[in-house]
Amino acid sequence: MSEPSPVCQRPLTVTWAPLTLLLLQTERIRVPRIGRGRPRCRPDHVVVDKAYASRGFRAYLRKRGISHTIPEKRDQQRHRRNRGRDGGRPPRFDREIYRRRNTVERCFNRLKSFRGIATRYDCEDVRVPPRAVVSLASFLLWARSV
Repeated sequence: MSEPSPVCQRPLTVTWAPLTLLLLQTERIRVPRIGRGRPRCRPDHVVVDKAYASRGFRAYLRKRGISHTIPEKRDQQRHRRNRGRDGGRPPRFDREIYRRRNTVERCFNRLKSFRGIATRYDCEDVRVPPRAVVSLASFLLWARSV
């Protein structure tokens, strides 16, 4: 009689959704206070693109008391309008704040020009933390601009 084959012959890989990664990052925020007191753990405002326009993410931000600027997806707008009065009011959206997001996006694109950050080879090395690589690249970008 033959033995049953193993259920999993290769290691499982975990794929994280962008929303899950963003939630994990918001939990890591620690801004030290001037003087005494524990560090702040909550950003003042979050500006993200349409990929994060889910009802659950907005509820998470509201629960933590974080104001946000997230554009609404077209299909969500259409669905809300089709429901009429039962569709509810549209989420608040400030165009001026969202336009300033472009500056941050351009900064990230400039950081990606550093090969170690774009490919994340340095992240595999335990001796070089990813924050150190990003800090060094940010300093070099700043030095070039001066």
